[in-house]
Parts: sequence; C-alpha cells; structure tokens
Amino acid sequence: MANVSKLATDALTAGDGMLRLAPTWVPRSFLQPGRRLKLHPVDYYALGMDRGGIDERWFGSTTEAANENRNEDEGLSYCVHNGERFLLRDVVAELKSEIIGDAIWDKYGKWPVYSKFFDNMGPIPHHMHQNAEQAAKVGQEGKPESYYFPPQMNAIGNNFPYTFMGLEPGTSKQDVIDCLDRWNEGDNGILDLSKAYRLKPGTGWLIPPCVLHAPGSLVTYEPQWGSDVFGMYQSLVEGRMTPRSLLTKDFPEEFHNDNAYMVDALDWEKNVDPNYKASNYLEPIVSEEGDGWCDKWVVYGKVNGEQLFTAKELTLQPGAKCTIQDGGSYAWITVQGSGSIGNMTLQSPVMIRFGAMTEDEVFVTCSKANAGVTFENTGTEPLVGLRYFGPGAQPDAPEVGAHMK
Repeated sequence: MANVSKLATDALTAGDGMLRLAPTWVPRSFLQPGRRLKLHPVDYYALGMDRGGIDERWFGSTTEAANENRNEDEGLSYCVHNGERFLLRDVVAELKSEIIGDAIWDKYGKWPVYSKFFDNMGPIPHHMHQNAEQAAKVGQEGKPESYYFPPQMNAIGNNFPYTFMGLEPGTSKQDVIDCLDRWNEGDNGILDLSKAYRLKPGTGWLIPPCVLHAPGSLVTYEPQWGSDVFGMYQSLVEGRMTPRSLLTKDFPEEFHNDNAYMVDALDWEKNVDPNYKASNYLEPIVSEEGDGWCDKWVVYGKVNGEQLFTAKELTLQPGAKCTIQDGGSYAWITVQGSGSIGNMTLQSPVMIRFGAMTEDEVFVTCSKANAGVTFENTGTEPLVGLRYFGPGAQPDAPEVGAHMK
C-alpha cells in the first residue's frame, strides 16, 4: 500500500488535514428506494435489477455492506485526489493514528464506525442487530446505531413515516416465538406486539443492539457501529415477503431452526421498557453558537454505558463564518447550501449521476478536528452539514433526555 500512503499524504497536504470523499451507493434487494438521495432517476438500479434499488448512501465508511452478490468494494468510501481514487480503509490502515487519532487506533486498530442515509418508500421489516458477543459467534461485530431525520431530506414523508420499536410491556417470549413459528403463513403478526412512533424531521433516536425496530419511511442519517449484522423478525412487509434467511443469517448455523434461540437473543428488558421513548428519544441540543451560526448535537448518549458514536449538525447563515474544534476525526456531509470547509469547496448537489464526483463529503483527520476547522457560507441560503464521530471522541456530549432539561 506504499502508493496509497503517498497518495493519501499528498491529499492530506493539499487538503490541510482533510480528505475529499466520493459518494458511496448501496442497494438493498428486499427494499424499495424512496428516491430522495439526489441520485439521478435513471440510476437507482445502476447495479442491476437483480441487486435491487439503491436506497442508501454511506459516509466515511471502512465497513463492507453485507449484501448477497455484492461488489468487492460495496459500502467502502473512496478518497479522491488529482483524479486518483483510493480506499479510506487503506488510508487508515496505512497512516493509522495520523488519520483517526491515538485513542481510537490504539483500541480498535481501524475506523470502527460509519454513517449513512437510508431512504425507503415504505417501512423496513421489524429487526434487531446482534450485540458484540452474539456477532462474534459468526465472526462479526455487533451493531448499535442511531437515527436523525434531516429536514432538508424529508420534504415528503413517503408511505409510512412511523417506526415500530421494541415490544409492548406484558409481551411474553412465547408470543414472539409463536410469530416466528408462523413465518410461512404470510404476515406473522409481530407488529401486533409492538408500538409505532410517529417520526418527526429534526429529531432522532438511539437504537441499542438486540432491540427490535422497523424503521419508517423518512430519510434517516444513521451513525452506527461498523457492522452490517441483523436478524429480521417480520415475515411480510407491505405485501413483500422477507426471506427467512434474513432472520438467521447472522446466527450460528446450528440454531437456524431454533425459534426460541432467536427470541432469547433479544434484550428483553430494553424491548419491553415501559419508558422506551424517554430512554431512547433525541432532540437537538445546542453545542455552541455565534454570529449567524449554530452547532447542535443531534446524536448523543451512551449505549450500555459507553459512548460509541455522536453526531452534530452545523448551520451557517449566508455570509457567516466560524471555526469549530472537535474531540476527534469525523466524516462530514453537506445537506444544504454552498461554502467551504477549510480550503475545500462545499456544495450540496441537486442531482447526482451514479459514479459521478461531488463536493459535499469530506473526512477530517483527528489532529485537524482538534486544531479547529473553519467553515464559511458563501451562498444565498443556509449552509448545513452533518458530521459523526467515533467512540469516546466527545466526552462532553449530553446524555439521553438532556433536551428536556
């Protein structure tokens, strides 16, 4: 990877500690695209009808998408400099703490998180993500995650802007086992055991591992752990069949026909929490603000006592300029307006062709984030961007529920 080291070093020198990233598109064969990702209408099936429509864009990703018949680099972010493309994953492997800081490199040896937009016409099946111990049994990592619904991406809510989360208090494990036993009878009825929450643009949720959730049809910004494990517990969604293999794929093979095992894998206490919303709901909290600009926490809090990821939303009014210092490296995506980040141009595109380059996504190294990054709005509308951070990077971030104080 000597060539990657030279390319990355040159790019970091030119970008003053920042890397320009190309769009990373991911299809899902079992979902219908919501068509709000700014991808050109003719390109939603650019990877082929057999692969499904593109309904996700991944940011700052060194994590592979766990899709069947996937391309070798599916889900991985590319850096671009002087016409050359090279994987962010290779840059981190080569330059290590120079990119992601000592604390994260020394503990994880990689960039262990990523974020995405997911955008669907309707809901996703009720599913969970395994915890670290469960995922390790199949050679993978667990996946806690979080949601934020950017107003700029959600002018329309599509078919079902509600998310079922957890299970109703009083639900028994046998109730859920019975649902899995009915897998081949059509709708297995698992949503009868759950509660749907109306999704509101400009708010978010923390989703611990092993908690059932059926994401609704708002475009969702999703900082999460660097894994693509899941188990889907709902057999039919909007008339679309969910293959049972999507329930079992990340459990040990010897338990694939053991529905009681699948139910025991759920974090029962968190699923039937009578205060589920209070335990997991997020609203933006101002981090700092100045003349014509405001920086807000949009993802915060801990998962099982540990801060695994956080995210902020920065807004600058026309003509505003600010310098922001952060506790760790981050990936930035522009969702509205135009301006600059350091010496790089920012422009939120109206429409993107598959394979085309944009000027809306940047990865900022830890040392640059610590020293401070200068943002400027050079346009005529607000400049708005989202950025997510890795584990432990923001020790001063609020706790869940802080927006009510």
